[in-house]
Amino acid sequence: MTLIDTKNLQRAAHEFGEARGWGKYHSPKNLAMALSVEAAELVEIFQWKTEEESRGIMATDEREHVEQELADIAIYLSQLLNVLGVDLDAAVKAKMVVNAGKYPVPGGE
Repeated sequence: MTLIDTKNLQRAAHEFGEARGWGKYHSPKNLAMALSVEAAELVEIFQWKTEEESRGIMATDEREHVEQELADIAIYLSQLLNVLGVDLDAAVKAKMVVNAGKYPVPGGE
């Protein structure tokens, strides 16, 4: 399985928040809510777009907005992982094993 490494992102998100004294606000509840809000902001960009428009969004003036929302999502997710003590690399690898069992490659043995 391919190596997945999110440790640097988690460390950078933690250090950024700690340098600003935000740790006191980073409860699991608050971070989960913030993550949900940022995901909703990403969804809003695609709202009312056709399938074709949504596939071409990165070739429009919305590209930077999409990238910023994705970055916000990654930052909040990283901060939530830190607070909960979750090793995302291990969690993703374990989930991919579960998914491989549920959804085998068609025609694969």
